Amino acid sequence: SHVGQYTAPLPLDLHHHDRDQDLSDVEVAIRQFTPLRIQQRLEETLDLPPLPETARRIIELRVDPNADSTSLAQAVELDPGMSAQVVSWARSPYYGVRGEVKTVEEAVIRVLGFDLVINLALGLALGRTLTVPKEGPNGYAPFWQQSVVTAALCGELVRRMPNRLRPNHGLAYLCGLLHNFGFLVLGHVFPPQFSLISRHIEANPHINRFYIERHLLGMTREQVSACLMQQWRMPDEVVVATRQMHNPHYEGEHRDFSHLLYIACRSLRRHGFGDGPAEHTEDYLLDHLGLKEETVAETTEQVLSQLDELAKMAQMLNR
Repeated sequence: SHVGQYTAPLPLDLHHHDRDQDLSDVEVAIRQFTPLRIQQRLEETLDLPPLPETARRIIELRVDPNADSTSLAQAVELDPGMSAQVVSWARSPYYGVRGEVKTVEEAVIRVLGFDLVINLALGLALGRTLTVPKEGPNGYAPFWQQSVVTAALCGELVRRMPNRLRPNHGLAYLCGLLHNFGFLVLGHVFPPQFSLISRHIEANPHINRFYIERHLLGMTREQVSACLMQQWRMPDEVVVATRQMHNPHYEGEHRDFSHLLYIACRSLRRHGFGDGPAEHTEDYLLDHLGLKEETVAETTEQVLSQLDELAKMAQMLNR
């Protein structure tokens, strides 16, 4: 017989790092796997694409107090592929619109609204910068399907919150759409290690995969994603939400968005959708958002009942 150590303890302080610590963890991980690039800056070392021009224009519109449906439509129409996707999205039976939607401006005014389109366009632009890794953990929902379902659930949960507590609906949707963006980043930056991580996730379905990533890489996908989104000057709400989405104890700025993601992801897990073990959502998080457990469960079932339509919308993102 042979005696050895085949397990590792789970770290308890995984979520309590600040942004500087995130950057430090990412740089340490990069040095571990790419020793010849130790002296390079983060963006050079990661070899990541720059912020897409379409995304830059959308971000400028988000902070422009004079932006309207016409200016948004004009910005989106500069990218023919994005225009087609936005119009197709508005035509989806998921929204149940009557009559035909032919232009981006009609999609904005009649169906989706300014707020949702501007954040959807931003998500589309970012999603096209990195390809979905071909090799991921077996048994998981396709990347964009998981993203679209989570976004839809976040949006529906916001509608069920009391008016006085509701965060911005479009940003909540965008947080859901980009909540797992770090998956794309890890697949892009660390291809060999990504395969190893995937096999470890498959072998340990009883624990959250961010512990596995921390153990193998010295960082999590949430950390590297947050660093990239900061580089791209994404909205702080999205940076914080995607970084703290697994931290129920986060009480800093924009906590509504991270708590919303925490609740949505765990509710989807309990229905067999998404990654990670089934976990109970803390009552104080529900109370903070003015939600009840039965409301979350009912809303999740409603969203998943439209999975076929949501899957078709996900296919648009995966082109």
